[in-house]
Amino acid sequence: MDTILVTGESGNLGSAVVEALVERGINVRAAARQTRKIKWTGMVQPVVFDYEDQGLYKAALDNISGVFLIAPPLDFQAPAKMIPFIDKAKEMGVRHVVFNSALKADSDEQNPLRIIERRLLNSGLDCIILRPNFFMENFSMGWAAPMIGGGEIYLAAGDGGTSFISVIDIARVAAACFKERCSGAQYNLTGAEALSYGEAVRIISSVSGRTVTYHPISEMEMIQRAREQGMPEGAIQYIAQLFALVRKGLMAGTTDSVRELTGKAPISFKEFARKNSDIWKMRKAA
Repeated sequence: MDTILVTGESGNLGSAVVEALVERGINVRAAARQTRKIKWTGMVQPVVFDYEDQGLYKAALDNISGVFLIAPPLDFQAPAKMIPFIDKAKEMGVRHVVFNSALKADSDEQNPLRIIERRLLNSGLDCIILRPNFFMENFSMGWAAPMIGGGEIYLAAGDGGTSFISVIDIARVAAACFKERCSGAQYNLTGAEALSYGEAVRIISSVSGRTVTYHPISEMEMIQRAREQGMPEGAIQYIAQLFALVRKGLMAGTTDSVRELTGKAPISFKEFARKNSDIWKMRKAA
């Protein structure tokens, strides 16, 4: 029986992919730097993994048929860290790779994720590229959650729309890709509608019974805030590039890929907000 290695299991997307694969009856090897939080079941086997430790590659890839590949977040050095792993996967007989890239990564050949895409597409491995938009879960469990906890979101997003997508939908697509195995396919993944950050936080305010305010700021102010919070300079520049795309309206487009690949419409932001309202209510109570 096939076993899929899922990298980044400790993140929102990785854990959702593990769940989606198990729902389809696929065995999983769940990779993370620390495995003590991974629930061991008959279908999920934890394994210690770090792209920067090549000594861990063999144990992670042994008897693996496919890999769900997630890059280290906001990392300009991701290609140098991941390409040796891709090469090792091919050497060890991995047959299929699904790579989680990002929407618009293919618009810039110097984008780190695009460099990884190119390496995979030219590697001889059967591979599928997923390019999702910003995650809805950023608001509930990701980088935007602390700002919502404080009732104020400061971003250089202007009034630009974003077709936010839930990691649940990305995970369902990934699981479908391991079943269908359409080698070389590339899918742009979005929600069904585009919302500005102002519109998004108004929905959050409505379902949580609290007031959250979006403040559009300049790129330089956002960069300065990130530096004051101790964010690495490479990650800061990465974020600046992403939100430049948002301000230009380039992250507002929608696709029907989720429905086509899973048979279900993507989760709407309102549905996501209703399901996660208790998280924001608890932050208010705290």
